[in-house]
Amino acid sequence: MRIYFDNAASTPLDPQVIAAMTEVMHTHHGNPSSIHAEGRQARTLIEQSRRTVAKHLKASIGEVFFTSGGTEANNMALKNAVRDLGVRRVISSATEHHCVLHSVQALDRHTDDLEVIYLQLDGRGYPDIDQLKELLADPSKTTLVSLMHANNEIGTMIDLARVGAICQEYGAYFHSDTTQTMGYYPIDVATNYISFLTGSAHKFHGPKGVGFIYINGDNMISPYLDGGAQERNMRAGTENTYGIVGLAKALDLAYTEQDSRRAYIRHLQQYLKASIEAEFPAITFNGDPDKGHYKLLNLRLPASPQTDLLLFNMDIAGISVSGGSACSSGTDTGSHVLRAIHGDTDNAVNMRVSFSHFNTEAEIDRFLEVLRAILRKGQ
Repeated sequence: MRIYFDNAASTPLDPQVIAAMTEVMHTHHGNPSSIHAEGRQARTLIEQSRRTVAKHLKASIGEVFFTSGGTEANNMALKNAVRDLGVRRVISSATEHHCVLHSVQALDRHTDDLEVIYLQLDGRGYPDIDQLKELLADPSKTTLVSLMHANNEIGTMIDLARVGAICQEYGAYFHSDTTQTMGYYPIDVATNYISFLTGSAHKFHGPKGVGFIYINGDNMISPYLDGGAQERNMRAGTENTYGIVGLAKALDLAYTEQDSRRAYIRHLQQYLKASIEAEFPAITFNGDPDKGHYKLLNLRLPASPQTDLLLFNMDIAGISVSGGSACSSGTDTGSHVLRAIHGDTDNAVNMRVSFSHFNTEAEIDRFLEVLRAILRKGQ
């Protein structure tokens, strides 16, 4: 039986989510835009799901829009902010997910008067908040700050409330990619200043291909996709009814069980961390594992013949881990996150291990057994 330790890339569907989606597939085939009974039933399911998401975010239902996932949602936030809100300066970091970085780069190429600034980072991947304040003190340009809540590769987290308060103080818009923390940490948009945040169902045991964006009601933006009146005229296209129902069910389960899941997953993380520290002193950790996202550890191993094919050998042994962002798998460019922190000369081998409440201590013991065998091979 394989061991799945790549939950930061995608999570297995919860059986209750599968059941909820299957029921919709069997019994609700109407187009949500149709006025007949089947259409109205599908529309009701979508609006019930919207209320569920809004409830957990402390948002208005009119501020939640369903998308095809986190990538579309982040593109929507960034590009609409520049197009519709007059943003002419974007402040971000070089460790953002590629869907943010590449969107910012595209905006920079195609917007003549746009200024893009990347904050300095410390050795654990934290952006320089003092630099952010200094930049925001210049009121000459309408500014959007885009900083992810938790890094998907190393788990380093920003203080969402603090950054939001700073942006509010200086009159800047604030977008946060909350894809990795949605369902894992409480997020309250009623008491915290956030202009845009995003979520993707498959990161919290929901289906792939569906996500959402929260847009603060004070931000008036135009439709991102044209061609229909769906999503309150914000995103054209027939809605993915059963995907949306699955998203809402998964998010509801994640927040209902949040405390117990967090305690259990944190225990698994700390169990592996303590085991690594006790047995493999040469292995260190990227990021700030004691204060970062509790669902992952990013191991940093000295380069050696034994670690050249580390991920490949783990896979052969039946253990799924990754070297970083799964959205860039199949490339040999390395981790842009770790390169931004450590520079181009770094040749360490990095391995991300990410957990869910479906994992066990026994699986970690097996991981350690395999790692031990790989590192001792040829010695």
